[in-house]
Amino acid sequence: MFKTKNLSPQQLSAFTAAILSVPISLGIWIIRPDWVIAVSSLVVTFIGSYFLIRFVLESFIYRKIKLIYKFIYQTKASKREETYYKYILPQKGIDEVRADVEQWAEQKSAEIEQLKTNEAYRKEFLQNLSHEFKTPIFAIQGYVDTLRSGAMEDPDLAKRFLDNTARNVDRMVNLVEDLDEISRLESGRQPVYKENFVIQDMIRETYESLSIKTAAKNIRCSIKKGCENPPITVFADKEKIRQVLINLLENATKYGKQDGSIVASVYKTDGQRVLIELSDDGIGIAEEHLPRIFERFYRTDRGRSRDVGGTGLGLAICKHIIEAHGQTMHVRSKLDVGTTIGFTLEGARKE
Repeated sequence: MFKTKNLSPQQLSAFTAAILSVPISLGIWIIRPDWVIAVSSLVVTFIGSYFLIRFVLESFIYRKIKLIYKFIYQTKASKREETYYKYILPQKGIDEVRADVEQWAEQKSAEIEQLKTNEAYRKEFLQNLSHEFKTPIFAIQGYVDTLRSGAMEDPDLAKRFLDNTARNVDRMVNLVEDLDEISRLESGRQPVYKENFVIQDMIRETYESLSIKTAAKNIRCSIKKGCENPPITVFADKEKIRQVLINLLENATKYGKQDGSIVASVYKTDGQRVLIELSDDGIGIAEEHLPRIFERFYRTDRGRSRDVGGTGLGLAICKHIIEAHGQTMHVRSKLDVGTTIGFTLEGARKE
């Protein structure tokens, strides 16, 4: 069945010219039944109608469409675009043009939504950043004002206030250093030096380096049975992955329960990647918070408060480090059951 839905201007002109010329030539043949005159009138009417209709379409309709396309691209047309406007665009049917405009509208709508999301995130980030800095600054200011008001006369009180001031200064220094590290990771100014190393050995070293903190809560750290051997080698930046494991273990210790456990597991996935997961049996994270825990300064309402210390940037740094390796990070959690945070790394490369 003949369809006129996606006709180009040339096809539409020819179709309309045919509709006009055939009845006219038939009328002339009825009035004067001479085939030569009838055919001549058919040809002349068809050609004249075709060029007239095509001129009208291209001059008054596709010229406007061309302006719409220029508005869509919002730039001075390059030679390639001018060629497109001159030769390809006039070949398109109205429905094809409509589809292009609808696609552009959907794209712009998605971009606007993304900009709104980014703006909301920016405002929240600035509010959190301001709060993170104000807390130690106000504390330092309070201690200094108290010392200046006479507390210096009491050596024990002065020492306690100075110790608290030093702790808040250290917190600010750590905050600035973490922000600087995230900035370098995002900008690509933090190079990644990859090498082969056994991931189980790295996990054991991490357990050992934080053994004092885990022992304080009597938390047992182990590698899941069946994952200790055989040794699995990964190709990654050793020191940066050490930092990731330390951050994850510190989090698991902070929010783990007394006399709890932390278990690491290591799996080969598809022959090219290795999955590393760290699981605790602590307080867990509510489901609505899971999509956002890797955001800077994001803290959940339950347990993950500023009282437990830290800058609130640890997981954000972990995510940036793993993404700098071209890999992904994920989290699973349930309240009062525990949390599992994992990431992938590239498998060993032959040297």
